[in-house]
Parts: sequence; structure tokens; C-alpha cells
Amino acid sequence: MNTITLNTTNTIPEIPKRGMPITIITGFLGSGKTTLLNQILQNKQDLKVAVLVNEFGDINIDSQLLISVDEAMMELSNGCICCTINDGLVDAVYRVLEREDCIDYLVIETTGVADPLPIILTFLGTELRDLTNLDSIITVVDAEAFDEKHFDSEAALRQITYGDIILLNKIDLVKPEKIQELEDFIHDVKRGAKILHTQYGEVALPLILDVSLTPINKYIVIDDEDRHKHDHKHEHEHKHDHDHKHEHDHKHEHHHHHSDHLDNDGFVSISFQSNKPFDVHKFEHFLTEEIPQNVFRAKGILWFSDSELRHIFQLSGPRYTLHADEWPNQPKNQVVFIGRKLEASEIHAKLNECLL
Repeated sequence: MNTITLNTTNTIPEIPKRGMPITIITGFLGSGKTTLLNQILQNKQDLKVAVLVNEFGDINIDSQLLISVDEAMMELSNGCICCTINDGLVDAVYRVLEREDCIDYLVIETTGVADPLPIILTFLGTELRDLTNLDSIITVVDAEAFDEKHFDSEAALRQITYGDIILLNKIDLVKPEKIQELEDFIHDVKRGAKILHTQYGEVALPLILDVSLTPINKYIVIDDEDRHKHDHKHEHEHKHDHDHKHEHDHKHEHHHHHSDHLDNDGFVSISFQSNKPFDVHKFEHFLTEEIPQNVFRAKGILWFSDSELRHIFQLSGPRYTLHADEWPNQPKNQVVFIGRKLEASEIHAKLNECLL
């Protein structure tokens, strides 16, 4: 049995064979989910961890920023995991379960606009209930960017509502009064929430893995009620003969757990790619003077004409960072913008003006 040791006083116990443990990492745009996932991968030692990454957009930026996890990583892209790709999620989990080399733990990183509930119910409302063990939902909160406007977003509020562990990340950027304010708000939304303070997603793994914090029985009741309502509605709407089958490789059938939060929140994702480099000064001018105000989050891998390095670009609210490292492949520009009421043609035109 594999164990994981962080130091002489910080050890994860052997994970029992009660179904493959699942940890879901969620959190609003720019909160630090990928940074937390990298911390888990860097400290997992002998634990064999598989990773599923879901991105809200056409380009898989986060998966390119993860440290190597060999072939035990799968991408769930082109949409929000909780409302568009239930089948893709189920199939991906089955592929992990069927690997010849036994996986000890599965970690799923959702998009920043995901509603955790449909993801939870996907695990508990299918055959996966008997094959996996939903261990905890970790919600990452950007302590600096957090304010009431975050909760104009239905998804952001539900991420806290269904979080078993709330990581107040980036606490080095805020004063103690702000931390206390955040904790009071979180406890109002989620009584008994386990709150941890982090910088750069650094947290002892025994505090977040194999903790058995997800109240599975409560969600099974929710799933049964949801299924009953769906079946009742289905009977009334399908009186006519209708041969409706849902089949795929594993022959598992399930009721889709759909969320309307994207429609309610109004988030859109705009992607941009180019095989030409940016002029760094023009791109900086775009970020400081021309970027639409409704952009909440942007991230990308950038190629500048005056540098031989790749630049990892992260924007959250008004704050952005550029981190340089070596290109692992052919240089190109890839960037994603997420926000409300964004015009792709406007953003594409401004970015094309930054190219050489």
C-alpha cells in the first residue's frame, strides 16, 4: 500500500481500498486552483495521482502549466464540466479506473465558473457511486480579490455553499481584518466550513486528502429527489412513442445533472491564438488601456518578439503577472479571456494590432 510522507510529523495514512478517492478542486476565476493542484503533485511522493482538468474555453492553458503527471492526466475541455460534459466526465473517470497501473487518487480541477453540485451528483447518481469515494470538495478563494461583487455570480456562491474545505488563498496580500471579514461571510454561507489559510496554494496534504468530509448521504437524497422529479416530468412529456437510448462504451446510463448557472451568470470565454509574436509594449498598452472592463480573468502562454523565453500570463481582476521560463515546444501565442458580455471581434482586433 502506498503512503505519502511530507516530513517526519506530517504523514498521510494509507488510503483504504473503499473505491478510488476523489478530490474536486473548485473556486472562482483566478483563485489559484492550478497552483494548488501543482502543490499536490509536487508533494504526492509515492501516491499515484491522476488528474482531470476542465477548462472553460477552446485552449487548454492550465494543463500546460501543470508539472508532469506522465499519462495520468486527461483534459476535459470546451465547456464547463458541470453543465455540458457529464458523459465526458464519466468516461474519463472510467478510463482512469481501467488503467493497468492502479491509481491511488483522482483530483479534478473544475473551471472557475463551475457549479460543484452537478459534478457531485454525477459521481453519486451513476455506477461510479460504487467504484469511487468522493472524499472532499475544496473551494479556493482569492482573499485579495474577494468582495460582494463576486457573488453577483451564482457559481461563485455555490462553490462556497458546497465546499467541504475553503482555502483562503493569497492571505499574504490582505490585512487580518479582511481575513476575519471573509471568514465571517463564509460561515454565514456554510455553517461548519473548514477554513484553511494558504499562500501560493501551499497546504499540508493530510489536511486536504483522505479526509472524508463530503456528506455523501445528503447528496444521495438530493440525487434521488432530482431523479424522481426528472422521471415524473419525463413521463408527462413523452407520452408518444420515442425510442430514446443513451449508450456508450461502458453501457452505463444516468440522468444528466444540468446547471443553468452559465446562462444566469452570463460568462463567456474568448480564445486567441497566433503563430506570430507580440510586441511587448503594444501588449502592455492593451492590458493597461484597452482591455474590456468586463474581463474578470485572463490567462495564457505568450511569445514576445524581443525574448527567447515563453511568458506565462495570469490576470485576475486588475492584477496581472508574467512569469518567464523555457519553451518546451514551438513558440506561439495562446490566451483566453473570461468575462461577461465580451465581444470576440473587439478583443481579436486589439490583439492582432499587438502582433508583429
